[in-house]
Amino acid sequence: MRVLVTGAAGFIGSNLAEALLRRGDTVVGLDNFNDYYSPLRKRTNALALSAYPAFEMREMDLRDEAGVAVLLAEGEFDAVAHLAAMAGVRYSIPRATLYSDVNIRGTVNVLEGMRKAGTPHCVFASTSSVYGQTERLPFEEDDPLGRPLAPYPASKIAGELMGYSYHNLFDLTFTAVRFFSVYGERGRPDMMPFIIMDSIVHNRVFKLFNSGEMFRDWTYVGDIVEGVIAALDRPLGYARINLGRGQPVRMADFVELVAELVGKPPRMETPPAPASEPEMTYANITRARELLGYDPQVSVEIGMARFWDWYQAHVASQPPAEEGAPAR
Repeated sequence: MRVLVTGAAGFIGSNLAEALLRRGDTVVGLDNFNDYYSPLRKRTNALALSAYPAFEMREMDLRDEAGVAVLLAEGEFDAVAHLAAMAGVRYSIPRATLYSDVNIRGTVNVLEGMRKAGTPHCVFASTSSVYGQTERLPFEEDDPLGRPLAPYPASKIAGELMGYSYHNLFDLTFTAVRFFSVYGERGRPDMMPFIIMDSIVHNRVFKLFNSGEMFRDWTYVGDIVEGVIAALDRPLGYARINLGRGQPVRMADFVELVAELVGKPPRMETPPAPASEPEMTYANITRARELLGYDPQVSVEIGMARFWDWYQAHVASQPPAEEGAPAR
């Protein structure tokens, strides 16, 4: 298979690209190496991918409509894994224009380029945040999505809807995979597992909302990648599928697990959760099991131990991460 992976230098994108390369696929990566977090981290991820002869990186912005169209027209891709986006719920709150521009217009550029090139299949990285403050537990894919809590999930809902339009009008197959609290090797420094681990290592105070009485469905990146690959291999017409573990973890317990791995006590502030944060994320993964054969294998204890090993090997010798980012 020949696959275009957008966001290929990022956390999930680089893990996905490497897994595809390892199984013998040809991968072209697209990334703009923006400064949302250190571009050096993304360059390091891209360097690891460049060791594979079947990989090529294109440095490009999703908002470059003409460039994206040419890339797709010339690429002869079997599928696109569209992971590139402006990420982060709270960071999006004062930046709706940016998130709309990148996540909505950029996604339209990808879909329009696919239509013109005849690329048949798109797997779109969506998020558990699309569910907002739903009262239905666990989260199910047919839940109404009319009340996103911030611009980021609103932009992802728009991407899912645009995917349906292209499926309906142009017969493009489109699978939206909704990621639940992904963590693991190459994890982003703005994400909660990295923030807590890095803060404990450097004896820095971090924020834990509601004294840790919140729950997140932590899902190891390797399991997420297996789900995305299954979605690439199984065009389903139009589908929306949860990719989580289905086992929410109390945040106070998660912090305790990280502290045990690091071997230091945490230093926390415990403010109330902001309006952008649901009390719980909890994936119903029945549809993923039935349609994709998805079967997450890695417990949070094992996955975080792997993350700690990666952190010690690749991060511990570097300067501390930027202070002040709140933990989710």
